[in-house]
Amino acid sequence: MGIHCCSPGGVRNCFLALAQKMTILLWKSFHRITHGRLLPQVSMSLHSHTHGFEEEKIKKKLQQFAGGSVDLSKEDDGIGILTLNNPRFMNAFTGVMMLELQERVAELENWMDGKGLIVRGAANTFCSGSDLNAVRALSSPQDGMDMCMFMQSTLTRLMRLPLITVALVQGKALGGGAELTTACDFRLMTPESEIRFVHKQMGLVPGWGGAARLVQILGSSPALKLLSGAVKVDPETALRIGLVEAVLSSSDELESLEETRTWLRPYTKGPPAVIQAVKKVVSAGRELQLEAALMTEKEIFGTVWGGPANLQALAQRTKHK
Repeated sequence: MGIHCCSPGGVRNCFLALAQKMTILLWKSFHRITHGRLLPQVSMSLHSHTHGFEEEKIKKKLQQFAGGSVDLSKEDDGIGILTLNNPRFMNAFTGVMMLELQERVAELENWMDGKGLIVRGAANTFCSGSDLNAVRALSSPQDGMDMCMFMQSTLTRLMRLPLITVALVQGKALGGGAELTTACDFRLMTPESEIRFVHKQMGLVPGWGGAARLVQILGSSPALKLLSGAVKVDPETALRIGLVEAVLSSSDELESLEETRTWLRPYTKGPPAVIQAVKKVVSAGRELQLEAALMTEKEIFGTVWGGPANLQALAQRTKHK
């Protein structure tokens, strides 16, 4: 006899099945997988009107706070470089920069030849968080929540990009800047740089998704220590606790960028379709429950099985050594 939804156990199972289906649908809305082809991500917000979020309203308010830019270069080798450019204020996010970050992420979602992305700051520092002029002007609870949801959506889309992403931390990554580093797959630090979640000192907690991602990266206890202590994390400490992958040898802006490209290169070697598929299956495993992750992995597998890279490897009788 099957389990019916009218029984307590049936209600629970029906709810879980519905939740799983909704999770898969949300995932596919970001990562379209249709008829054996991997399609660009759909540009959509993590939050909606049901959460009280009015994206166009907050966009108009953010547009009022000018200054700085978010620049993107896409190289022939499939590596993109995303640069926060507001050096006068340690690359703090103005309202316009928040809007430009969303635009650059949308562009990267549709970069079919892309394989990797380096996120960095101009003038040898990373990012000091939000521009205080915007913060003071958006001090009402509703404005704060709208900005929070806007940046959560943008950084979630950055995290889900089908690219291998690495944050190059030069100088200081403070507050929202520290949160930004957690939206990347990997983090590298230059000597004498620092990462610090200073939110407590501002009477706040992370609002751009940084706390949730930090727990995924480090675990709950180490994350709690960094957040509750507003701990200044130097490169050696970051490497020891697993917050970063490596400490670079140079603090020079150009040399550290080249070191980062060299570090990233082995992970982006291969056809874009394969690299993007690898990132997608890892993202699915991180975000979805096991059954949903397995279903997604199967569909992504179907996009590369029998594909050009697979057929070429078979023709060359590639062996694993």
